[in-house]
Amino acid sequence: MDYRNLGASGLRVPVLSFGAGTFGGSGPLFGAWGNTDAEEARRLVDICLEAGVNLFDTADVYSAGASEEVLGQAIRGRRDAVLISTKTALPMGEGPQDWGASRARLIRATEDALRRLGTDYIDLLQLHAFDASTPVEEVLSTLDRLVAVGKIRYVGVSNFAGWELMKSLASANRRGYPRYVAHQVYYSLAGRDYEWELMPLGADQGVGALVWSPLAWGRLTGKIRRGQPLPKASRLHETAQYGPPVDDEKLFDIVEALDAIAGETGRTVPQIAINWLLNRPTVSSVIIGARNEEQLRQNLGAVGWSLSKEQIERLDAISAVTAPYPYFPYRRQEGFARLNPPIV
Repeated sequence: MDYRNLGASGLRVPVLSFGAGTFGGSGPLFGAWGNTDAEEARRLVDICLEAGVNLFDTADVYSAGASEEVLGQAIRGRRDAVLISTKTALPMGEGPQDWGASRARLIRATEDALRRLGTDYIDLLQLHAFDASTPVEEVLSTLDRLVAVGKIRYVGVSNFAGWELMKSLASANRRGYPRYVAHQVYYSLAGRDYEWELMPLGADQGVGALVWSPLAWGRLTGKIRRGQPLPKASRLHETAQYGPPVDDEKLFDIVEALDAIAGETGRTVPQIAINWLLNRPTVSSVIIGARNEEQLRQNLGAVGWSLSKEQIERLDAISAVTAPYPYFPYRRQEGFARLNPPIV
């Protein structure tokens, strides 16, 4: 397993990390992902650690805290061997203090996460979404205090727009608060919007990407094909409306290109899709998930080898889409590109 610094921080993370969204799964979304109990979770953690994957990502909203609880049980007795990433800000109830990133909410959410995880510190706390109702100075000053007392060590965000992230970083710089070093983002061969603004921002500001859903919400598993019905066992039957939109024709083109490269390399479609991401700028770690040991071992096979330059170029070309305004002139017109050349 290779390790990379998380953004401009000194925290070294594995290029593959494990997403615990299947742990304790319940409800229409997380129940469809999986329902891994503590015993099976411990086995999956064992396999990860054997492979050098020591970063485990969860969130308070995953199955109403059950994911954090199961993860805490799975790592019991080996806290020093793992890195824990969790997220907060999305609603955990109907009350006025049950959502967002106010001082009161962040302090209580952190204490609740620590209790569920069975630990006294969180390696990386990320805001799951931008809270437009709370001043960024209040958010950052609270995180600063939580870092100062040792309850969290690094801070990051997830699903922020470019202006939201940059506004927060500027405030952190101005006031001496901890800077966000990670941005957990959706990025895949079937969804490259991250590249338009968030990737250049991350490269400029030292914010590393933690990639969620590298297989495009389960669409790049190799089981979804042109002209074939959705497999009966696919979780897309229950969860497609929750995930990122994907153009079906573009998806089928990508899968066919992945199939061809699978035949050339002897690797699986998911392994190739994940390996492509590991070559992208600003990517610190790709979060893989698994409902069972077989899925986990297959996803772990995405590292330890490399796609050829020609294979990467084929995947780049087949997955490319026209950037929206104001980004497309910088891709199409020489004068614009000279002022601000793309980093990919």
